[in-house]
Amino acid sequence: MADPHVVGTDPGIAPVQQHHHRDVHGGAARAAVFGISDGLVSNVGLILGVAGANPAPSVVRLAGVAGLIAGAVSMAAGEYNSMKVQQELLERELDLERRSLERFPHVETVELTQIYQSRGVAADQARALAEAMMSDPQRALEAHAREELGISPEHLGSPRAAATSSFVAFSLGALVPLMPWFFIGHGAAVLTSLAVAVVAAVIVGVATGRFTGRSRFRTAVRQVLFTLIPAAITYAIGSLIGVNV
Repeated sequence: MADPHVVGTDPGIAPVQQHHHRDVHGGAARAAVFGISDGLVSNVGLILGVAGANPAPSVVRLAGVAGLIAGAVSMAAGEYNSMKVQQELLERELDLERRSLERFPHVETVELTQIYQSRGVAADQARALAEAMMSDPQRALEAHAREELGISPEHLGSPRAAATSSFVAFSLGALVPLMPWFFIGHGAAVLTSLAVAVVAAVIVGVATGRFTGRSRFRTAVRQVLFTLIPAAITYAIGSLIGVNV
């Protein structure tokens, strides 16, 4: 059976390996990566900062739960607003382009021809290709959006998906360092929170490296440092301030 990922039927021509690209413009994947990282970093810093002041474990739990809820809602709202504004801006540009295609088709054909020529297509071929694209309104809009704006009208991102992904991911990341405080005492909970946060940071770093194609070791080390340094700073501040100040 032929490999479905290989193109080429002529036996005299070497088969070409297809490259399958993931959709990285939708916003949900980006929101998930940033969300779980931010949830982990911010809540471990908050929890250990409060724990450094040596209050009752219930105070640390309350702070951790509050940090989880407030952070998740804030992240989701911010991601939704960001994606919504971006979507509305792109839709406005598409509307302007659509009206221009309707009113000045000849000008838009010339413009598309010049774009193809600037990319190395011969003049006659560029003109023919531009006219073929302009023959269908939807295809014309897609071509101009792609060539002029660098976007696809069908893939402008989903604010709701980004917000939901961000909320869930932040909550999961923030929950990791909080869990020990529901089961063990103060001293052991501090060490356990730190340990599970480091493990989670390594997992997030490796996953990020795999997702982006970068060095998994470097992204893991970077994530661990981003987790440990704020936690150490907040714990030191909490220890200096204490609960009686």
